[in-house]
Amino acid sequence: MSNARDAYPADRMTLREVGLRDGLQLVKRFPATTEKLAWIGAEYAAGVRHFEVGSFLPPERVPQFADVRDLIRFVASCRGARSAALALNERGLADALQTPLDEIVCVVSATEEHSQANMRRSRSAAVALVEKTAKARDVAGHKAIVNVGISMAFGCSLAGEVAEADVLRLVEQCLAAGADTIGIADTVGYAGPRQVAALTSAAARLCGNDHPLIVHLHDTRGLGLANASAAMDAGCRVLDGALGGLGGCPFAPGASGNVVFEDLAFLAESKGFATGIDIAALAEARAIAEREMPGEAFTGAIARAGLPANVRWHAAR
Repeated sequence: MSNARDAYPADRMTLREVGLRDGLQLVKRFPATTEKLAWIGAEYAAGVRHFEVGSFLPPERVPQFADVRDLIRFVASCRGARSAALALNERGLADALQTPLDEIVCVVSATEEHSQANMRRSRSAAVALVEKTAKARDVAGHKAIVNVGISMAFGCSLAGEVAEADVLRLVEQCLAAGADTIGIADTVGYAGPRQVAALTSAAARLCGNDHPLIVHLHDTRGLGLANASAAMDAGCRVLDGALGGLGGCPFAPGASGNVVFEDLAFLAESKGFATGIDIAALAEARAIAEREMPGEAFTGAIARAGLPANVRWHAAR
């Protein structure tokens, strides 16, 4: 088993940049590999250390992730940086284990409807794949973290309301299957702060001290940052965001972009959580992405208004 607490220390806030994976799922045009590497390099220079860089899927189906191995190797060359990528099936798992990937991301849907649409397998089969992933990792030479994201955890555009008890049952099942970290995702932006706080607190209790909890939020209805604030207040110390608010799920009707990474970093710092990220320096990475994807909608308050003049943060937590 990999020590997930080394990757996600409980005494600091960690922000994962998922723009190169979630952010590119629905784009009509995507950056060339050289520009993706420049994107990562610019964010690394700004202090970002966690990058979700793609999925192990057939290049003919998802050409935007054909260079996932190149990105993984580049992140591995950046001291202290960590890469994550999705492995949605056995073939993807086998490919992932042949790379220096730091985190193998598995997906378990909170509803049967989304599980079939997204992975063409049942929830129980998805949990079984988590167990297979953990066992394969354990015998592999490279001890990657098994990161399980529970999609549609706050509501599903295919099935409607999702009961908190159902999500918590999946958390328990995934931990028993060998997950090192658990993520709960508001895949289509259904949740409000109260729901986020409640599920975050309950899931964190199940995860305990040894299994970091990740909260993954979308800003579909404008509550992304409010929900992120609620998650932080409920004890979450690992959150996802995407540069410029890119993102969405092709198998989740109504899904739109992730919480804007720059704004998420600003929120965390304003609440007294040190992120290690130079927020102003993220503008260089954003400029690369905007230049390479001129038809995509980039959002964000920091990009629009800039940082406050002479800002002084509270003592970092």
